[in-house]
Amino acid sequence: MVLIAAAIYSKNGKLLLCRQFLSELTKARLQGLVDTFPKLVISEKNQKEHTYVETDSVRYVYQPMDKIYLALITTKTSNIMEDLDCLRLFARIIPEYCRSNDESEVFNNVFELIAAFDEVVVLGYRESVNLAQIRTFTEMDSHEERIFNQIQIAQQKAAKNNMLEKAKEMKAKKKAMGGVSGGFQGGFGRTAQSGASSTPAAPFKAPIASTDFGSASADPFKGKPKTGGSGKALKLGAKGASEDSFLQQLRQEGQNVSDAPSKLDRVADVIPEVNVRREPVHVKITEKLSAQILRGGGLKSAEIQGSVSLNISDPAFTTSAIHIQNQSQSEAKLQVHPNLDRKTWQTDSVLKLKNVNKPFPPNTDIGVLKWILPLPSEDELPLNITCWPNQLSPGVAVSVEYTLTRKNMTLENVKIAIPLPPSTAPIVSECDGDYEYLKSKSTLVWSIASIDETNETGTLEFEVPNGDTEHFFPVNVVFSSSDLYVDLAVTNVTTFEAGEPVAYSKETRLNTDNYQIL
Repeated sequence: MVLIAAAIYSKNGKLLLCRQFLSELTKARLQGLVDTFPKLVISEKNQKEHTYVETDSVRYVYQPMDKIYLALITTKTSNIMEDLDCLRLFARIIPEYCRSNDESEVFNNVFELIAAFDEVVVLGYRESVNLAQIRTFTEMDSHEERIFNQIQIAQQKAAKNNMLEKAKEMKAKKKAMGGVSGGFQGGFGRTAQSGASSTPAAPFKAPIASTDFGSASADPFKGKPKTGGSGKALKLGAKGASEDSFLQQLRQEGQNVSDAPSKLDRVADVIPEVNVRREPVHVKITEKLSAQILRGGGLKSAEIQGSVSLNISDPAFTTSAIHIQNQSQSEAKLQVHPNLDRKTWQTDSVLKLKNVNKPFPPNTDIGVLKWILPLPSEDELPLNITCWPNQLSPGVAVSVEYTLTRKNMTLENVKIAIPLPPSTAPIVSECDGDYEYLKSKSTLVWSIASIDETNETGTLEFEVPNGDTEHFFPVNVVFSSSDLYVDLAVTNVTTFEAGEPVAYSKETRLNTDNYQIL
């Protein structure tokens, strides 16, 4: 059989749907065949359940269905029995997608019906399919997709349950920690006041390092706020005020203006936490690097703030002694906690309590050693960033380059954030690494997974259609490293009295705090 087209009509002869299966037929010819059928049916008085009418060139096989007609247009040479069998299959398809056989239901489901018709006839010839197969094909059901979705749902539920359990655990540990940390810090304060020195010492608080319990101790190394030169500060402040007034004026005139971010403070959030399997005694050595670098070269300020902190999870080891090996050649002055034995540290490099009756509090990060190391020159920094914006007509071409200046360090998760003019998408022509345009923050973030001697230099080049050279500063940089400036290493942890070894874990990490090119 050769099936030319399938059509659905209303009782008064209005065409509701027509699907052509032969591409050789012209539109005018098909229109003539479609318009002929209502005239032939109206003139046919004796209508049966399955009927057909013929013209000189085609045969119409049709079936009345309540308020509609279903008609198949075939050639006169086709097998009438096959035509009727195909008509019955088409008649079963319509109730599958339409709740009733009327004009409105056909209109509402016209595309579903056409898709089902296409599964029955291909290029004028019927396919060997049944109603169940047609339903499966049109639904485009995939067993693999169902399995994938079920796995996704199961993973989401597991993650949610894990999150709730962690939240309960963190809340309980935070409550327990609040009851013991105050006593340890208070003991330090009383010890300092009862010493031989006439100047009372402030209580020594835990360093910046965060805990697994959702709490963070105060930062003991944060100095007085630094202020720049008065002339330069006034100049920068005046420019910011003029830009703000200009943007405010545009908003008053009804313009939608977005603020250009001055810093990308949240870029540091992308640096993942280093997960270390913790033993009963966990020693963490951390350094934070702050640097203010001038865009034309030179260093405004730079320093390293470091600390050694303990977290003892087993109360049996709250009097442990930490053996440190100092391999650093730097001039950093190490300061020991007032409650520790300073003489033992100076002679044996051992961090040990003065009084065994005042142990370390368990499950709390406690700072025991700290230092500050100023960096006198730009050559002391691990990474040098150069940003060269060139004014075009119109637009700006920007070239950014990094150079690893300390060859003995490996930097990880490096993110270089370059501010852009508001609502301006960059056109990147060259990038060593990956980049991401943060439209909401008007910032281009250049990402390098790791920088070492194998890729000690890299370049990012892009253009923007508007703006000026001042829009691309300050450049904010974040990275981390397991290599420290002050090279301290934990060699052993022992009990206070017997000196027996204690199972311990250690963690060393350098992170950036405020690394900017101004």
